[in-house]
Formats: sequence, structure tokens, C-alpha cells
Amino acid sequence: MMPGRLANKIAVVTGAGNGIGKGCAKMFAAEGANVIGLDLGGADTTCDLLDEDATRATFQHIGQKHGRIDILVNAAAFAVFNWIETMSYHEWKRTLSGELDIVFLATRAAWPFLKSSGKASVINFASANARHALDGSPAIAHCAGKGGVLAMTRQLAMEGAPHNIRANTIAPGFIQTEATRRHMEMDPGLEGAVLKKNMLKRLGDPEDIAWCATWLASDEARYVTGADFAIDAGATAW
Repeated sequence: MMPGRLANKIAVVTGAGNGIGKGCAKMFAAEGANVIGLDLGGADTTCDLLDEDATRATFQHIGQKHGRIDILVNAAAFAVFNWIETMSYHEWKRTLSGELDIVFLATRAAWPFLKSSGKASVINFASANARHALDGSPAIAHCAGKGGVLAMTRQLAMEGAPHNIRANTIAPGFIQTEATRRHMEMDPGLEGAVLKKNMLKRLGDPEDIAWCATWLASDEARYVTGADFAIDAGATAW
């Protein structure tokens, strides 16, 4: 059997219990990585990634056990979708914490062990909503949070370069997950609005994102950092 594209790499995937995180964790494992999945439930390790002390302790344990972290996938996220007129300040702050702080805290905790790798890859998730608004979608806080992730990742690429840490974002379009299926059930017109914007007239699956993440995590992408990859059926190309 040929070794996988991620053979012998230590990969930490947050939000590994469902959706895109679960898709990435499964594909990474199939490609030979030693995957440590973090989530509030349904993963290898339960961790509240918005608890600063718990996050630090979790990554300290992982780093000491394995000696390094080669891949960090920050897929964990939470957002409240609401219009500006009806969104409370609490919901706004909760969304920014759930989409921006959650990436910062995990990456900061992992940083010493990413430096120990010598050729690490950080993969964050922006969104099509970091670049454009979707007509009819009450996503003001989500747009702000994902725009912040996009900008933060460029800075991480600069700070990581001297340590050979690469940092990139994937900007998914509409991906079918448990969360997005609930949104479609609540808003029967949402799927049609998404498909109208997509050049490819289908919805995405977590596997579509995981293929890109696998490449970014591998040595094949050793010259790629500070970049953003739109995996969105062409939605942001017109």
C-alpha cells in the first residue's frame, strides 16, 4: 500500500464532530495523518475552544504527547444569523467570538508546536460571505467574522513564514451540513437563492472542501501561503 499524502503528519482538526471539520478529519486519516479531533462533542477530545485556559491546556497536552503539530485545521465555528435591525449586541458578540476568537485562541495555543514542526500548515475558513453579501441572507455578523478570519490569516502567514508555518484560508460556498440543512428547512427559498448564484447548479458537500484542505496540508502546497481558495461552485466569480 502506498503511503498517504499526509503520512506521519500530526493533524489537529477543530469542529471535527460534524460538517466540514468531520469531512477534513476523515479524509486526513485516510491519507495517513494522525488526526486529533476537537469538538464540544462527537470527536476524540472534548474542548470548549472559547475557554482560554481549557484551549491552552488541550494543545499543551497534544504538543507534549506528539512533540509537534504539523497541521491545524480551524473548522469549529458558531454564528447567529439575523438582520441588523433585529440582531442584539449579545448575538453580534457571540458570533464574532464563535467565528473569530475561536480561531485566534486555538492558533495561539498551537503556535509553539507548529513552530516545532518545521513545515506546518494552518488552514482557516473564510467564506464566500467574506467577499460578498448573499441577497436575502441575514448574515451581517457572519460576514464580519469571516472577513476577520480572512485578514487574520494573511497576518499569520507573515508571522509564520520565518518558522516555515504556512497559513491559508478556504472560502466555502454553501455546503450541506447539519447546520445548513436546518437553515434550508426554516427558509424554503434559501436553496433556490444559492443555486441561482452558483455557476455549478448543485450544493457542496464537506468532501468538496476536504480535498482542498488535504492539498493545503500536504507538502504539495509547500510554496503556498497567505492565499484564499474559493470552493463555491463559481458563486464569487461573477
